[in-house]
Amino acid sequence: MAEYDAIVVGLGAMGSATLMQLAKRGLKVLGIDRYSPPHQQGSSHGETRITRLAIGEGSHYTPLVMRSHEIWKEMEDELGRSDLFTRTGLIVISSESTFAQVHVKDFFKTTVDTAEKFKIKHDLLDSDELSRRFPQLTIQKNEAGYYEYDAGFLRPENCIAANLELASRHGATIVRDTKVLRIDDSSTVTVETESSLYRANNAVITAGAWIKDFLNSKQDLFKIYRQVLYWFDVSAAHEMYTKEKFPVFIWEPPGVSRGVYGFPAIDGPSGGLKVSAENLTLSISGPEEIDRSVSKTEISDMHKTYVSPLFKGIPQKCIKSSVCMYTTTSDAGFLIDRLPDSKNIWFASPCSGHGFKHSAAIGEAMAELVIDGKSTIDLTDLSLYRNHLNHLNEY
Repeated sequence: MAEYDAIVVGLGAMGSATLMQLAKRGLKVLGIDRYSPPHQQGSSHGETRITRLAIGEGSHYTPLVMRSHEIWKEMEDELGRSDLFTRTGLIVISSESTFAQVHVKDFFKTTVDTAEKFKIKHDLLDSDELSRRFPQLTIQKNEAGYYEYDAGFLRPENCIAANLELASRHGATIVRDTKVLRIDDSSTVTVETESSLYRANNAVITAGAWIKDFLNSKQDLFKIYRQVLYWFDVSAAHEMYTKEKFPVFIWEPPGVSRGVYGFPAIDGPSGGLKVSAENLTLSISGPEEIDRSVSKTEISDMHKTYVSPLFKGIPQKCIKSSVCMYTTTSDAGFLIDRLPDSKNIWFASPCSGHGFKHSAAIGEAMAELVIDGKSTIDLTDLSLYRNHLNHLNEY
């Protein structure tokens, strides 16, 4: 039986970062994934993820994303590459009359309050200024905007690949295309796969939508939702939507139930404008149940409801689409804690649809928890028994 200081189960956003940070600290570590990351089966694909400093889901996340930005710069320097983080700015648009919601209530207000608390460089824009600065958009008179200068997007596949490359450089062992069947914790941790047994002093479970397989009685804390990403033809209006002229965006428009978010046309005239509207209405029982096909009706409805009314010069032609998953809690927060009744197994999941931007710092925090039992950044508000998740306290 091979023995390690720590084993990481799941090598997506959180897991690959955790494996890299443990390996950098000199631990003998093993990472296991049921697929070959970066892959298209979980929640960390689709070419881009927004990163922003003023976090509308709660100001307690901002230290994580600030540290993540530092880590990605360190990684780019170490690897001699510049394709992990791209700064474009961010525009958040909302109004007092909107019914649309992104993740949580009061997203816009919390974003502004957090920016002021942490002195994040930003502008507040009325509808006239929004229309002047972003003529690509159809702005209503009662809408207002928040512009953040140092936001942008991450390339998730590149980030995961970079984490795994650095982990390997620092001596980590990576086992791909292997399903973990069982994790036991006695005096040491035993991890059983379809073909092998491994032993370690500690384990970290970062399994995303597969976290339910390992939390047993806590399975009801999570819901999994299918999400569709769309790339619409932008060739006729490409110059308006380049990353030099158009930022990443989050919009709570009037007259609809869901917020929409997206990215500039980052891959040339034929690359498309990527948009998505969060779907948190119909959950699925597990990742194997997800329908990865995207229907013509879905594409038509997305364009009719969100693209045509909001963005100028974008025809209904959808260049491509992709399906991923949100694994969420009832308060749209993360869960980072020890596994119940275990001293040696930690878990970091789910992301609740807004986790990638924090993953670099969470990987560092998980390494600190494994080694020191505490992290530099306070994770109290992400614990399993946080006070504002009342239904958690009964466990």
